[in-house]
Amino acid sequence: MSRIGKKPIILPDNVTIEINNDTINAKGALGSDSLLIPDGISLNIDNKILYVNKNGADNDKSLSALHGLSRALFANLITGVTKGFSKDLEIIGVGYRATQQNKDIVLQLGFSHNITFSPPVGVTIEVISQTKINIKGINKQKVGQVAADIRSLRPPEPYKGKGIRYVGEYVRKKAGKAGKK
Repeated sequence: MSRIGKKPIILPDNVTIEINNDTINAKGALGSDSLLIPDGISLNIDNKILYVNKNGADNDKSLSALHGLSRALFANLITGVTKGFSKDLEIIGVGYRATQQNKDIVLQLGFSHNITFSPPVGVTIEVISQTKINIKGINKQKVGQVAADIRSLRPPEPYKGKGIRYVGEYVRKKAGKAGKK
C-alpha cells in the first residue's frame, strides 16, 4: 500500500472543496482549480480532513502508485489555491537581460532578435531586476512548465555558465581547450 497515499490532507479554513462524480474542485484565497479523480480512487472529507482511498486489491502495484500520485496532486491543488507556487530564474551573461511589457517579458539573450514570451492563463511572470525573473501561479505543473520553457530559450552552457538557470542551480563547468593538456 502507498505510504504517501495513506497520509491525510488537512484542509485550511479558507478552502472549500466540492467533489463531483469524477472531479474535485478547490476554491481558496488565490483562486480556484480542479482535477480529475482517476478510476479506482475515492475521496472522503471528515472534519476538514481529506482522505484518499483506493478501491481495489492491496497487491495491485499500478493502483498503489496511482494512489500516492493522486494524493500528491490533491495536496498540491490545495496548496496552490491557498499559498500558490513560484519559481525564480536568473539570467547570467554579458548583455543578457529581461524587461517587462504588460504581462509578457522581452528577453535579450545574445541572439540577433529579442524574444517575447507570453505566459499562459493562470501564470504571472514578474521581472524583479534585469537578471531575475519570478514565475507565480496556483497550478504547480503550469508554473514548472513555464519556467522550463523560459530556461530552454538559452540553457546554461558548460564553459562559461552563460544562460538562464534556476536560482540555486549548480552548473558544472568544463575546462576549455587550454585545460585539456
